[in-house]
Amino acid sequence: MSKAGFWDNPDSAKSVVSQLSAFKSIVEPVEELQREVVDLQELFELAEAEKDQDELEQLEEDLDSLVRKCEKIELAGLLSRPEDMKNCFFGIHAGAGGTESCDWVNMLLRMYTRYFEANKFKFKELDITPGEEAGIRSITLQVSGPFAFGKLSCEAGVHRLVRISPFDSQSRRHTSFAAVDCIPDFEDEIDSEVNEDDLRIDFYRASGAGGQHVNKTSSAVRITHGPTGVVVQCQNERSQHNNRAQAMKMLQAKLYMLEQQKRDAEIAKLYGNKGEIAWGNQIRSYVMQPYQMVKDHRTNLQIGNVEAVLNGDLDGFIESYLRHRAKNK
Repeated sequence: MSKAGFWDNPDSAKSVVSQLSAFKSIVEPVEELQREVVDLQELFELAEAEKDQDELEQLEEDLDSLVRKCEKIELAGLLSRPEDMKNCFFGIHAGAGGTESCDWVNMLLRMYTRYFEANKFKFKELDITPGEEAGIRSITLQVSGPFAFGKLSCEAGVHRLVRISPFDSQSRRHTSFAAVDCIPDFEDEIDSEVNEDDLRIDFYRASGAGGQHVNKTSSAVRITHGPTGVVVQCQNERSQHNNRAQAMKMLQAKLYMLEQQKRDAEIAKLYGNKGEIAWGNQIRSYVMQPYQMVKDHRTNLQIGNVEAVLNGDLDGFIESYLRHRAKNK
């Protein structure tokens, strides 16, 4: 970064700065913990020499805090895959349940954006398809921050909601499904050639909020990869060329991950048709009626405070799944 001309290529510079941030997030907590351990040891020796019982009790509390910090560092060690520290493309897609599921996507989007903000992740919208009556049919975000992919990949799969429907005049209980997918942003690191003959590229007008925000030209891009059926879309940029480049980047990343994990049954579900986003495939259930509970079916972790989870408190689920994944390698 200290070399002359480092900032001449903004994209390359941004990638290096992102790597630096990820490395700092590994090294700095360890260095800080080491300093605190030395300080605590010196304070303990002084308190013991002076027989200061109040200080010794306070130091016990401080020791508990250090143990919790150590556990967090241990958890970071579970994010050891090469792609874990990368940024990612993060998508939420409505499944079985019609308008209910589109509203559920909206709720999940709020939950995840709260999580992003709490973890200082930056995100921007790449593509959105509104629901026919309410909510969102599908949305794709680009998320950047230390270990964004490593953490958010724990959320990939089908999420199930059970609640009294606000759209049902008879106030009946409904079940809705939405799928989350997450792929690493390899930027320019992967060099996988995609046969242009295998692609169907469609251009369309981007959806907008109305007025000056509506895109007047067909700049949005949808690319379908024939052999795998993978579909990617981008409408965030005003330029058709930029949207196409971003969509190709997402397509290459998806194809790369499919190739790397083609024997993984979860990937088959994740990138299969929308009919898979239904009963029997959920990784997590959010039950608001007749009782309050969020349960992860992979780890069996249960949390009774549904409101806290929907407000972005996902650390417990992500940590338990990282430990589960490490045990089952």
